[in-house]
Amino acid sequence: MRTYKIALVGTGGIAAIHVANVAQAGSRAEIVAACDVDAARLDSFSDEHGIAGRYQNLTQLLAEGKPDIVHLCTPPMMHIDQAIECLEAGVHVLSEKPPALSLADFDRLENAQAVGGAQFSCVFQHRFGDASAAALSLIGGQVFGRPLVARCDTLWYRPDAYFDLPWRGTWSAEGGGPTMGHGIHQFDLLLHLLGPWQEVTAIASRQARATSTEDLSAALVKFDNGAVATVINSLLSPRETSDIRIDCEFATVELSHLYGYSTDNWTITPAPGHEEAVAAVWEEHSLARGSGHLAQFIAMYDALDAGRPLPAGAESARQTLEFAAAMYASAFTGASVRRGEIVPGHAFYAGMDGEGLGTRVLDETALTLALPA
Repeated sequence: MRTYKIALVGTGGIAAIHVANVAQAGSRAEIVAACDVDAARLDSFSDEHGIAGRYQNLTQLLAEGKPDIVHLCTPPMMHIDQAIECLEAGVHVLSEKPPALSLADFDRLENAQAVGGAQFSCVFQHRFGDASAAALSLIGGQVFGRPLVARCDTLWYRPDAYFDLPWRGTWSAEGGGPTMGHGIHQFDLLLHLLGPWQEVTAIASRQARATSTEDLSAALVKFDNGAVATVINSLLSPRETSDIRIDCEFATVELSHLYGYSTDNWTITPAPGHEEAVAAVWEEHSLARGSGHLAQFIAMYDALDAGRPLPAGAESARQTLEFAAAMYASAFTGASVRRGEIVPGHAFYAGMDGEGLGTRVLDETALTLALPA
């Protein structure tokens, strides 16, 4: 096993989480450089974490720091261009979510990966806990049976003050509201567990927050395997929870947590008459490690050591981004959207607001809600 040289781009709050988790990986990785346009913030962060290489320019970092992997911890609107520059320079990329603000931007990655021979991966850490791996192997199998019904809820609370940062709650900087920036972790895990989605029917609204985007979305989803799920993404929920429930023929799989889970956050309930078989196959799996950045980092290092594609790579990240685009397209057009429908020329291919349609619809909704009874 080699030791991978890591560079962090962006030194805000999420970067500190990356530093802590890289440290827990021991000899598998070391942080050799950090990059930020704010010199004072860069120096403060680097001093705190003992990082020697300091750059205010990504191009200079790539040329002089020569990292193996760049972790993108910058605001969402910067992810795609920074990822492309790194990939074309032959440096692997691990990007915080969302990977891009549109499918059109995301599809630029394919050429960048080919040019530099490097790989892209997105931080979808909920895929990587032991219980998630166990559930993935059992859902649809003989003992648990076919998945039939599911729900996926990201019910979070963000007060008005959260949006004081000027780029938050905007289409141009975040690409959307809780669908893109918050619920994406949960429904990415749902898609990971249930496989390809087939059709989405959705609504989105601006209920209470002074944003350009939605603060609530909800969808009814049909999957290729026949399962039907509801998905809700909210920033309006004082009792915050993140929940997934999947009812299979012979067992219910439930996950209830907030921003990350341990094994204790999972519950497996067998159907009557299937208690012994369900318990036995669940207990066969190692269930020690919860979700988190460390679990994904280790999986990434293992893949690179073995010469395998990176987990949560470009192809699967695109499927999750396409699902978000389909939610917006359905919500703002009033029509169901099928997987594969949003292609070049489609109004929602170039942006989640559908060439401004989403903004107009939300403005009309907000006006309606504000009118006196």
